[in-house]
Amino acid sequence: MIKDKDKAAASLLPLAELHCHLEGTVAPELALRLGHRHGLDLAPLVDADGCYRWRDFAEFLHVYDAMSAAIRTAEDYYEITADYYRRMAAKGMIYGEVFVSPEHGMRAGLSYSTLIEAIATAMADVEAETGVVARIVITCVRHFGREHAEETAHLAAQFPHPYVVGFGMAGDESMGAPADYARAFAIAADAGLGLTAHAGELCGPESVRATIESLPVSRIGHGVRAIEDAELVAELVDRGITLEVCPGSNLALGLYPSIAAHPVRRLHDAGVRVTLSADDPPFFDTDVAREYEQVRDAHGFDPADMLGMTRRSIEAAFLDSATRDRLLGRLDKADRIETGRRGML
Repeated sequence: MIKDKDKAAASLLPLAELHCHLEGTVAPELALRLGHRHGLDLAPLVDADGCYRWRDFAEFLHVYDAMSAAIRTAEDYYEITADYYRRMAAKGMIYGEVFVSPEHGMRAGLSYSTLIEAIATAMADVEAETGVVARIVITCVRHFGREHAEETAHLAAQFPHPYVVGFGMAGDESMGAPADYARAFAIAADAGLGLTAHAGELCGPESVRATIESLPVSRIGHGVRAIEDAELVAELVDRGITLEVCPGSNLALGLYPSIAAHPVRRLHDAGVRVTLSADDPPFFDTDVAREYEQVRDAHGFDPADMLGMTRRSIEAAFLDSATRDRLLGRLDKADRIETGRRGML
């Protein structure tokens, strides 16, 4: 059981996030303002408590897409990015990666370069204000098919930006085989981008296995269903693959009945490189600070364990070595403070 003094100490720990979709960060009140700005009535998407209104996965997708339609200009993308990272800096985040699917902005008439520059400028401005470092992972959408994935990878390769550090694949993991997207990932890898792919969430451990066998990823988005296959868990450990675990998302979508039933502790204890993220935070009534808190409280992690979660995130981040070392230095300082505090108790 976590004591009150441990809870207080844990709340001071720095946080990092590797798995978060940009459009999925938009708070309902901001969505309503964007809708008003562009003449869209988004009020039906929000309930009386100010939360997004959805009951099942299909409705979640509908609300997500309807809200995303209100993000139309470079200024909108700047605003949603700055708003999210300002809020997360106040919660203790020191590093965050966000998934950006270019087709959202391009459907609204923005060029790829304009879209990325708006997001990156917001990140740079917020870092100057708060110290939180943020970067972009370009994502293709799996159920849009192989050609879409390759076009997205080509965009990232042809228009490099220092804030674009990775390439990933989101979308319906039941559509197609990971091997179908090998060329897209090869294009991204040749461009020097880090690689990740969603797997092992709504589909089982076979989805994770097929992904790590077919694509040169160092991370898996979600991946929690790997716990159902002991040999696969051992392979993840042997390969040093990091899981971007999003417990609140898993609970909201019905994968597990409670946080206590979530396999995050078993994966961690088996030696898997587990990290914590919030996925689509306001849609699942969470944020990265809440993810750390609920995992800590339900599974008995102590502050050193939680600091280790952040350390693994920074180590697995798609970062240049200088920025990684700077962030790890901040963690080392936090570790020394925490060790000293516990020695005084």
